[in-house]
Amino acid sequence: MIRKAVIPAAGLGTRFLPATKSVPKELLPIVDIPTIQYIVQEVVDAGIDTLVLITGKGKSKIVDHFDVYPELEDKLEREGKHDLVEALRKASNMIHIVSVRQGIPRGLGHAVLCAKEVIGNEPFMVLLGDDLVDAKVPCTRQMIDVYSQFHKSVVALMEVIPDDVSKFGICAGKMRSDRIMEIEQMVEKPKLQDAPSRLAIVGRYLLTPEIFEILEKTDPGKGGEIQLTDAMARLMKQQGFIGYKFEGERYDAGDKFGFLQANIAYAMKRPDIAPKLMEYMKSLVNSCKK
Repeated sequence: MIRKAVIPAAGLGTRFLPATKSVPKELLPIVDIPTIQYIVQEVVDAGIDTLVLITGKGKSKIVDHFDVYPELEDKLEREGKHDLVEALRKASNMIHIVSVRQGIPRGLGHAVLCAKEVIGNEPFMVLLGDDLVDAKVPCTRQMIDVYSQFHKSVVALMEVIPDDVSKFGICAGKMRSDRIMEIEQMVEKPKLQDAPSRLAIVGRYLLTPEIFEILEKTDPGKGGEIQLTDAMARLMKQQGFIGYKFEGERYDAGDKFGFLQANIAYAMKRPDIAPKLMEYMKSLVNSCKK
């Protein structure tokens, strides 16, 4: 069983300044639910019972969001706003959370390494705090099922357009089925002409605990950061690695356009919002045609 997950959430969120000057980017709402709560819900729905939040300066509000708030609950109860009380309690009762302070952010690899003492000697999930995957079967659950078949580390893959290749870790290898790849090569953010494919690693990783020892010995890479992809490439040579082309729609909520896409997509799933939103978007399209 995979019992623990890690969400690195110590980044500065500079792409959303000035909004993220005082509000963590992970708490920016998709309609009316913080981005990170959707990701935590995915973890919960996959059967994981412990979440390690890697936080930094100014990120204590993320932990607060998942804490109890009895004063506010009492006020809402007195006002008869029982639906809001239920929404608050849902967030605070989702999962057991352990908060670990990263201090100086030194890359994704360093953030994962900060979770070592809590994770211990067992496989675990890593989910990026601004990567949303809308799927009938949670992406985390899909990856756990792949791990149970191969007993090797697993990364989520998706094909990206040529212009985006240099933004991701890129993989190549032998396809064992339509969705499963035995990875033979990992390259961190290559130039398009140097990329072995256009299959990119997106924000879901299922890693065996041997990754920690490798991370401890991994030198800083591009940007002076400890790159998780570099460590995974070494783990691949030791144990093998599986790439999985997940089922579902991925939204990059850490990007302004991706954030807008996610808000529209999730709003369209809401019967209280979808009809009005549809009419509004139609009116926008019609006005652009004039």
